Amino acid sequence: MLFTGQYEHTIDAKRRLAIPSGIRSRWDERVDGGAWYAVPWPGGLIRLYTESDFERLSSERETSLTPDEGAAELEAILYGMSSRLETDAAGRIRFPEEMLSLTQLDGEVVLVGAGDRLEIRDRKAWRKGQAERLAKLPALIARAKNGSSSG
Repeated sequence: MLFTGQYEHTIDAKRRLAIPSGIRSRWDERVDGGAWYAVPWPGGLIRLYTESDFERLSSERETSLTPDEGAAELEAILYGMSSRLETDAAGRIRFPEEMLSLTQLDGEVVLVGAGDRLEIRDRKAWRKGQAERLAKLPALIARAKNGSSSG
């Protein structure tokens, strides 16, 4: 599923976030899977992947029973901190308390479409930095074309 746009939402007191209806209406469980994967990310955000995309992206990397130290640490952090989140009957997902504490996300957030994923970010910080991010767009495009982007 391709994710674009911005959706202002709230993480409630029970750590739940409603998935926007525009996304839920396009969800095809046969293609997208039955759940979301949430990955806490540096900078105080959470990346949300469909179950199918997360599993596909995970399977595309090289694996080994004896990974080098850096790869082993990356796997432990990435997969150890990630959570599979099922959607309830009202279209909400519930985050682990530790993930919200770690990312310092609560209350007012924005879901940002980022192509193959949604990113959950602090709403005030996102609004405050929008003009600056837009100004950086040409430089980011040039870096991506030169293959020096990082993510």
